[in-house]
Amino acid sequence: MYFDDQGGGMKTCAECGVSMDSRSCDDLFHALLALDHARQAPWGPLHGVSVSCFLFQHPGRLPADDGAMAWALLHAYLEGGLEEVNQLAGQARRSNSHRVKSMPSQVVRDAALPRRDAPPSRFSVTIEDVAVDGTFPAEKFAERVNAWAAATVDAWSRST
Repeated sequence: MYFDDQGGGMKTCAECGVSMDSRSCDDLFHALLALDHARQAPWGPLHGVSVSCFLFQHPGRLPADDGAMAWALLHAYLEGGLEEVNQLAGQARRSNSHRVKSMPSQVVRDAALPRRDAPPSRFSVTIEDVAVDGTFPAEKFAERVNAWAAATVDAWSRST
């Protein structure tokens, strides 16, 4: 992750615009992934949503599909919560079989994929907000991730 030094020890992430004093977005993301991979609530069930938020707030990391699945996952989460995310993930897993020639169109939602040539430079909620003190406390974690997802989709929707 690239940071611009703002003097006084503060650094700003060149992709999401957050200012931090000692940690980077990468540091926080790796800490979150460690919690996610423990597969314990509240972090584990929200892994896909958290990764999708991070990717869209750091678009230099978006996969070759321009984040189509991540974008669909964010919309599924905001529209129907974890139940909708789990249905979408199940469809994606089933379509990832050698028996299936292509991913069904319903797996990648109707939500128009934002243009990558005009990414937002700031977001109202970032990984730093979700991290709170850098530890991603369990209390109200789901609410913070929901705000993160909503802020990510909102910022991208306004930039296109």
